Amino acid sequence: MEQQSFFSQAAPQPLAARLRPETLDDFVGQRHLLGPGKVLRRLIESDGVSSMIFWGPPGVGKTTLAHIIAQRTKSTFIEFSAVTSGVKEIRAVMQQAEENRRFGERTIVFVDEIHRFNKAQQDAFLPFVEKGSIILIGATTENPSFELNGALLSRCKVFVLKALEAPDLEALLRRALVSPAGFGGQRITMPEGMLAQIAASANGDARTALSTLEMVVLNGDMDSDGGVTVTPETLAQCVTRKSLLYDKKGEEHYNLISALHKSMRNSDPDAAVYWLARMLEAGEDPLFVARRVTRFASEDIGLADPRALEIAVAAFQACHMIGMPECTVHLTEAVVYMALAPKSNAMYTAYEAAKKDALEQLAEPVPLVIRNAPTKLMQQLHYGEGYQYAHDTPDKIANMQCLPDSLLGREYYHPTEEGVEGRFRARLDAIKEWKKAHGG
Repeated sequence: MEQQSFFSQAAPQPLAARLRPETLDDFVGQRHLLGPGKVLRRLIESDGVSSMIFWGPPGVGKTTLAHIIAQRTKSTFIEFSAVTSGVKEIRAVMQQAEENRRFGERTIVFVDEIHRFNKAQQDAFLPFVEKGSIILIGATTENPSFELNGALLSRCKVFVLKALEAPDLEALLRRALVSPAGFGGQRITMPEGMLAQIAASANGDARTALSTLEMVVLNGDMDSDGGVTVTPETLAQCVTRKSLLYDKKGEEHYNLISALHKSMRNSDPDAAVYWLARMLEAGEDPLFVARRVTRFASEDIGLADPRALEIAVAAFQACHMIGMPECTVHLTEAVVYMALAPKSNAMYTAYEAAKKDALEQLAEPVPLVIRNAPTKLMQQLHYGEGYQYAHDTPDKIANMQCLPDSLLGREYYHPTEEGVEGRFRARLDAIKEWKKAHGG
């Protein structure tokens, strides 16, 4: 007789696992893919799925869809995780799939967190996907364009799953309160609007919303007949802050810094400060933001307001010296200044045009007239011959050729009339007129 212990009883499943939908009709959200007549719904209902990638943030139903497919398909369904599986396990599964194919049976392989597979592991799938031994379904929270091999990605249809909207999450929470798999057997009392608060705090993640509901119910006040009362104080203890979707190395990292940059470029200080707060409150390194703001000061403002670079560098130094959270106000000052400053991308376009010539044109030698001549041999070879020291001329301009012959007359800097740059444009026009009058 097997000895029983306290740990031999199966641990109860979390609420999110108990309420996992088993049919498409019970699935919440993703109506753009699973609504009546939508392509993914038709593929699942007809058992006609092909290799595909489910891409979306956590808690939006990627694994749940795979489980629904597993229940509906007539194919062999194999599921494993990229976290615990290696090339050896992949090859074993592929061998089984090849055997199934010989007997005319399809094999669907679901890989959760497929972005965690390295190139060698992804390559192990490729030949079997190509010849139809398996139908590959992968789930990922990362942009597959960056994380999956191009050859494998080209053979899969990518379905983008969106973060769930607050009304969808609230409906899911209400279902949890009445479902026998949830809290349907208990009397739960909570203030009006609390489910909406939980839904808002989950940031589109169904798993987070259900986990929070479970936590507040388990920590509620139980009365004598087994009913549970959840108070605002209990909710405040269980939800300390809104979960911010952010990965400092993933796509969202670049999406948000792009949003900040483009809001400043569009002279929208409110949007710029919002995206700044989104990054910093999610844990972004303030020095990363400060570096991007410093780049912006020259790329998008430049000589239209030369003080912008000073403000940006000062903010960077402040972030370096005092760090978070004190430096948030310094970055806010810099971001608002950048948004309101006059804009000019003349510095950026000047360098890009010069870079193109530097890379594509023949690398001509520096004109002799502007070469240094520190040795007697160089002087004999006419280095620096005819050089005019501009400070010694009446107009502080010398009539010398400074570009190579093939680029003579080429112009890279085209100043705008924005802000202070209008003065620089007037000065440049005067210099050009002087050189034209003196045969330059």
